[in-house]
Amino acid sequence: MKLIRTGDAVGHVLCHDMTRIVRGEFDGPAFLKGHVVTEADIPLLLSMGKERLYVWESRPGFLHENDAARVLGELCVGPGVRPSDDIREGKLELFAERDGLFVADAERIAGVNGIGEIIVVTRHGYFPVRRGDKLAGTRVIPLVIDGAKLDAAREIAGEEPLLSVKPFTVKKAAILTTGSEVFSGRIADTFTPVIREKLAEYGVDVIAHETVGDDPDDIARVIGGYAGAGAELILCTGGMSVDPDDTTPLGIRKSGAEIVAYGAPVLPGAMFLLSYLGGTLPVLGLPGCVMYARRTIFDLMLPRILAGVKIGPEDLWRLGHGGLCLNCETCAFPNCAFGK
Repeated sequence: MKLIRTGDAVGHVLCHDMTRIVRGEFDGPAFLKGHVVTEADIPLLLSMGKERLYVWESRPGFLHENDAARVLGELCVGPGVRPSDDIREGKLELFAERDGLFVADAERIAGVNGIGEIIVVTRHGYFPVRRGDKLAGTRVIPLVIDGAKLDAAREIAGEEPLLSVKPFTVKKAAILTTGSEVFSGRIADTFTPVIREKLAEYGVDVIAHETVGDDPDDIARVIGGYAGAGAELILCTGGMSVDPDDTTPLGIRKSGAEIVAYGAPVLPGAMFLLSYLGGTLPVLGLPGCVMYARRTIFDLMLPRILAGVKIGPEDLWRLGHGGLCLNCETCAFPNCAFGK
C-alpha cells in the first residue's frame, strides 16, 4: 500500500474501513475496505479529516476483489440465474430468475475452490427453488488477487456455466393404481390423493387414472395406453414389495420400459423403481411409504424428473449419504439434511 493525498485518490482502492462520526446522527463506516474512491467521495473524506489516505498500489496482472467476484459470477451464471445488481464487501450474490430445479456442478465448483483464495458457495443442488431465491455467492479472500488464479478458474469451469435453474417442463402425468384389494373394492384407494397433491404443487395435471389388479399384462397394457395418450410421466402405485402378489415391477418391465434401478439407498423409499419407456418417458414404481410418510424418495426424484433431468443409477447411489429421513416432529423439508 502507499500513502497519497486525498485529492489524488480518485480511482484508488482503500486499504481499510473509513469511520465517520457525527454526534447524534451517524457513527459507522462511511467507506468500506476495498472501496474505489470516486470524485464525489473527496468532499466527504476531507470533511472527515482525511487529508491523506492509504491505498493499494496497482500491480499489473492483479484484480481488485470486486472485479474478481464479477469474474467468478460470470463462470456461475447460467440459464435461470441472475447476479445481484451490486457487490458488497467484495461479495457477489446470485439469485433464481425463475421457478425451477436448481442445478450446481459440485465437482467443478470444488475444483474452482481448490485453487485457493477463491470462493464459490451455493445452496444444495437438485432441489426446487422459487424466483428470487438466493442460490450462491462468490468472492475472493484477499483484497487484490493474482489474475492467474482467475484464469485457472476459467479453465476448470470450462464453457458450461456452473449453475442453472431448469424450468419444470413436465406438465402431464398419469397414475396407475395396482392391487386386487383396491381393484375389488375391499379397501379404498388412499394412495392416489397423496400423489395428486404432490403433483399439484408443481402445476402438473393428472390426465388419466386407472385401477387394475395384479396381472402384469394388465399393468403393461395400461402403461402403453398412457404413453400413447401423451402422458409425460407415469406413476405406478402399489405392488412394489417382494410378496408374490406384488407384480408391478414385472408389469413395468413387460411394458418395454428399461429399468434403471429397482431399489434405492433412501429411507423411506427403498423399494422405489425408476425406468424409462422409449428412452425418455419416466415410469416410476412408488413404494407404499409414499402414501403415509411425509417425505420420501419421491420428493427427491420428482423435481428432477419434472425438470427433464435424466436420472442414472449413479445418481441414486449417491443418495445413500444423506438419504435417511429423520422423521422430525416438525418437518422442515427441504431445509434439512434429507437427500443432501
